[in-house]
Amino acid sequence: MTAALAIWRREFRAYFNSPVAYFVIVVFLALVGALFFIPFFTQDRVSMRSFFGLVPFLFVFFAPAITMRLVAEERRSGTIELLITLPVRDVDVIVGKFLAALSLLLVALILTLPYAVTISFFGPLDWGPVWGGYLGLVLLGSAYLSLGLMASSFTENQIVAFVVALFLSMFFLMVDNFVAYLPSAMVEWVEYLSFGKHFDNAARGVIDTRDVVFYLSFIVLCLFLAFRSLESRRWR
Repeated sequence: MTAALAIWRREFRAYFNSPVAYFVIVVFLALVGALFFIPFFTQDRVSMRSFFGLVPFLFVFFAPAITMRLVAEERRSGTIELLITLPVRDVDVIVGKFLAALSLLLVALILTLPYAVTISFFGPLDWGPVWGGYLGLVLLGSAYLSLGLMASSFTENQIVAFVVALFLSMFFLMVDNFVAYLPSAMVEWVEYLSFGKHFDNAARGVIDTRDVVFYLSFIVLCLFLAFRSLESRRWR
């Protein structure tokens, strides 16, 4: 884990040594703030439900934007070979880069907490569902990031990595919308793959262990595929 943490520190600093982190976070906060507060003042209750309905869709764009360069850029520039010559394993590289992306996502989410504090001045806010929703966002965001890291490991082109991660993220978020067109035998399986379906409970403040297991399993699978993709260079 020491090597993975070293890579995490390197990648996390790299985000803030360039305009990437600042631009992505500012745009994310501006969009969330505008899309949340404008309709908030037209409703007659104090709730974060609309916030938790909005952020998963923004993550579809936010997560690929912060993961697209993680491996693709290193492949393109050739620095991945230099990195691998250091005393680190491929799994350390993948885990360290994932933790860096997750840290940036956590910074963005923490910076949205003042939104909840602000609306609490307009009436009693039930903080139980708020914390449950935030935990759900961390799990959902982690799944998006693992998907984006996997896409980045497959190519040397950052734009390709972004588009692939964007498409896959949208697919897993909204796949349950197409169950009406599928044979009944497939409905349960397809619904199980839906990020949105698993996030619904958390958005209500209910943390179901089945949803947690799904997200953790999905993250591990994507990171494993990214690891295998990185390892495959040894076979060429």
